[in-house]
Amino acid sequence: MARAESRWASLFALVFVACGLAPLLRPLAAAPAHVVAWPEPPRSWHGRALRPLALAEVEQRFADRFPGRVMRATDGDNVLVFRDLDVPTRMLHPAADCYRGLGYRILEARLERDAERALWRCFEAERAGRRVRVCERIVDAGGASFTDASSWFWAAQLGRSHGPWQAVTVASPL
Repeated sequence: MARAESRWASLFALVFVACGLAPLLRPLAAAPAHVVAWPEPPRSWHGRALRPLALAEVEQRFADRFPGRVMRATDGDNVLVFRDLDVPTRMLHPAADCYRGLGYRILEARLERDAERALWRCFEAERAGRRVRVCERIVDAGGASFTDASSWFWAAQLGRSHGPWQAVTVASPL
Protein backbone atom coordinates (compact mmCIF):
# COMPACT_ATOMS: atom_id res chain seq x y z
CA MET A 1 0.00 0.00 0.00
CA ALA A 2 2.85 2.37 0.82
CA ARG A 3 4.41 1.62 -2.56
CA ALA A 4 1.17 2.63 -4.42
CA GLU A 5 0.90 5.83 -2.38
CA SER A 6 4.55 6.59 -3.17
CA ARG A 7 3.90 6.15 -6.90
CA TRP A 8 0.88 8.45 -6.74
CA ALA A 9 2.88 11.03 -4.83
CA SER A 10 5.68 10.84 -7.43
CA LEU A 11 3.20 11.12 -10.28
CA PHE A 12 1.53 14.09 -8.59
CA ALA A 13 4.91 15.79 -8.10
CA LEU A 14 5.81 15.19 -11.76
CA VAL A 15 2.49 16.66 -12.97
CA PHE A 16 2.90 19.59 -10.58
CA VAL A 17 6.40 20.36 -11.93
CA ALA A 18 5.22 19.99 -15.56
CA CYS A 19 2.36 22.43 -14.92
CA GLY A 20 4.79 24.85 -13.35
CA LEU A 21 7.11 24.69 -16.37
CA ALA A 22 4.35 24.89 -19.02
CA PRO A 23 4.06 28.71 -18.95
CA LEU A 24 7.80 28.99 -19.51
CA LEU A 25 7.62 26.79 -22.60
CA ARG A 26 4.51 28.41 -24.09
CA PRO A 27 6.17 31.57 -25.51
CA LEU A 28 8.64 29.35 -27.37
CA ALA A 29 5.82 27.40 -28.97
CA ALA A 30 3.88 30.57 -29.83
CA ALA A 31 6.81 32.34 -31.49
CA PRO A 32 6.31 32.97 -35.22
CA ALA A 33 8.02 30.43 -37.44
CA HIS A 34 9.34 33.20 -39.69
CA VAL A 35 10.94 36.57 -39.35
CA VAL A 36 8.90 39.35 -40.91
CA ALA A 37 10.75 41.54 -43.36
CA TRP A 38 8.73 44.71 -42.93
CA PRO A 39 8.10 46.63 -46.13
CA GLU A 40 9.62 50.04 -46.57
CA PRO A 41 7.43 52.75 -45.09
CA PRO A 42 5.24 54.33 -47.77
CA ARG A 43 6.80 57.37 -49.43
CA SER A 44 3.59 58.81 -50.83
CA TRP A 45 -0.14 58.87 -50.13
CA HIS A 46 -2.58 59.41 -53.01
CA GLY A 47 0.16 61.00 -55.09
CA ARG A 48 1.48 63.29 -52.35
CA ALA A 49 4.92 62.82 -50.76
CA LEU A 50 4.91 61.63 -47.14
CA ARG A 51 7.19 63.09 -44.49
CA PRO A 52 7.88 60.89 -41.44
CA LEU A 53 6.80 62.27 -38.06
CA ALA A 54 8.11 61.39 -34.62
CA LEU A 55 5.69 59.52 -32.41
CA ALA A 56 4.07 61.55 -29.64
CA GLU A 57 4.97 60.48 -26.10
CA VAL A 58 1.75 58.50 -25.61
CA GLU A 59 2.21 56.85 -29.03
CA GLN A 60 5.80 55.91 -28.22
CA ARG A 61 4.74 54.24 -24.95
CA PHE A 62 2.16 52.26 -26.92
CA ALA A 63 4.67 51.40 -29.68
CA ASP A 64 7.18 50.12 -27.12
CA ARG A 65 4.71 47.36 -26.17
CA PHE A 66 3.10 46.84 -29.58
CA PRO A 67 3.96 43.49 -31.26
CA GLY A 68 4.90 45.13 -34.54
CA ARG A 69 5.93 48.50 -35.94
CA VAL A 70 4.19 51.87 -35.57
CA MET A 71 4.96 54.78 -37.92
CA ARG A 72 3.52 58.29 -38.29
CA ALA A 73 3.73 60.50 -41.36
CA THR A 74 2.10 63.52 -42.97
CA ASP A 75 1.34 64.51 -46.54
CA GLY A 76 1.17 68.15 -45.48
CA ASP A 77 -2.54 68.07 -44.65
CA ASN A 78 -3.32 64.65 -43.19
CA VAL A 79 -1.62 62.67 -40.43
CA LEU A 80 -1.28 58.97 -41.17
CA VAL A 81 -0.46 56.19 -38.73
CA PHE A 82 0.75 52.84 -40.08
CA ARG A 83 0.78 49.83 -37.76
CA ASP A 84 2.43 46.71 -39.17
CA LEU A 85 2.18 43.37 -37.36
CA ASP A 86 2.59 39.67 -37.97
CA VAL A 87 0.56 38.20 -35.08
CA PRO A 88 -3.08 38.73 -34.10
CA THR A 89 -3.26 40.98 -31.06
CA ARG A 90 -5.90 42.79 -29.06
CA MET A 91 -3.46 45.74 -28.95
CA LEU A 92 -4.69 46.63 -32.44
CA HIS A 93 -7.86 48.43 -31.43
CA PRO A 94 -10.18 50.93 -33.13
CA ALA A 95 -8.94 54.50 -33.56
CA ALA A 96 -12.20 55.69 -32.00
CA ASP A 97 -11.06 54.11 -28.71
CA CYS A 98 -7.82 56.14 -28.85
CA TYR A 99 -9.65 59.36 -29.60
CA ARG A 100 -12.18 58.74 -26.80
CA GLY A 101 -9.27 58.07 -24.43
CA LEU A 102 -7.79 61.45 -25.40
CA GLY A 103 -11.07 63.19 -24.55
CA TYR A 104 -12.62 63.46 -28.03
CA ARG A 105 -16.31 63.01 -28.72
CA ILE A 106 -16.98 60.58 -31.59
CA LEU A 107 -19.58 61.63 -34.17
CA GLU A 108 -21.05 60.23 -37.39
CA ALA A 109 -19.35 56.82 -37.50
CA ARG A 110 -19.92 55.15 -40.87
CA LEU A 111 -18.41 52.99 -43.61
CA GLU A 112 -17.14 54.81 -46.73
CA ARG A 113 -15.48 53.92 -50.01
CA ASP A 114 -12.53 55.95 -51.26
CA ALA A 115 -11.71 56.89 -54.88
CA GLU A 116 -10.19 53.40 -55.40
CA ARG A 117 -13.39 51.78 -54.03
CA ALA A 118 -11.60 50.57 -50.86
CA LEU A 119 -13.85 50.36 -47.81
CA TRP A 120 -12.91 52.38 -44.69
CA ARG A 121 -14.47 52.93 -41.27
CA CYS A 122 -14.68 56.70 -40.76
CA PHE A 123 -15.84 59.05 -38.01
CA GLU A 124 -15.48 62.63 -36.88
CA ALA A 125 -13.79 63.42 -33.58
CA GLU A 126 -14.32 66.69 -31.71
CA ARG A 127 -12.55 68.17 -28.68
CA ALA A 128 -12.35 71.78 -27.50
CA GLY A 129 -13.72 73.11 -30.81
CA ARG A 130 -11.21 71.11 -32.91
CA ARG A 131 -12.65 68.56 -35.35
CA VAL A 132 -10.89 65.87 -37.36
CA ARG A 133 -12.14 63.25 -39.77
CA VAL A 134 -10.58 59.85 -39.08
CA CYS A 135 -10.69 56.82 -41.39
CA GLU A 136 -9.11 53.41 -40.83
CA ARG A 137 -8.76 49.95 -42.33
CA ILE A 138 -6.65 46.81 -41.95
CA VAL A 139 -5.22 44.89 -44.92
CA ASP A 140 -3.77 41.38 -44.80
CA ALA A 141 -0.98 39.82 -46.88
CA GLY A 142 -3.49 38.57 -49.46
CA GLY A 143 -5.15 41.95 -49.93
CA ALA A 144 -8.29 41.21 -47.90
CA SER A 145 -9.38 44.19 -45.82
CA PHE A 146 -11.21 44.77 -42.56
CA THR A 147 -12.90 47.92 -41.31
CA ASP A 148 -12.87 46.99 -37.65
CA ALA A 149 -10.27 45.48 -35.36
CA SER A 150 -12.56 42.85 -33.86
CA SER A 151 -13.48 41.20 -37.18
CA TRP A 152 -9.80 41.31 -38.20
CA PHE A 153 -8.69 39.76 -34.91
CA TRP A 154 -11.10 36.85 -35.11
CA ALA A 155 -10.41 36.21 -38.81
CA ALA A 156 -6.67 36.17 -38.05
CA GLN A 157 -7.07 34.09 -34.89
CA LEU A 158 -9.17 31.50 -36.73
CA GLY A 159 -6.79 31.31 -39.71
CA ARG A 160 -9.08 33.06 -42.22
CA SER A 161 -6.67 35.99 -42.61
CA HIS A 162 -2.90 35.72 -42.79
CA GLY A 163 -0.24 38.30 -42.04
CA PRO A 164 1.66 40.32 -42.07
CA TRP A 165 -1.08 42.92 -41.69
CA GLN A 166 -1.05 46.69 -41.99
CA ALA A 167 -3.52 48.95 -40.24
CA VAL A 168 -3.76 52.46 -41.68
CA THR A 169 -5.39 55.39 -39.88
CA VAL A 170 -5.79 58.76 -41.63
CA ALA A 171 -6.71 61.89 -39.66
CA SER A 172 -7.77 64.95 -41.68
CA PRO A 173 -8.54 68.37 -40.17
CA LEU A 174 -12.07 69.69 -40.72
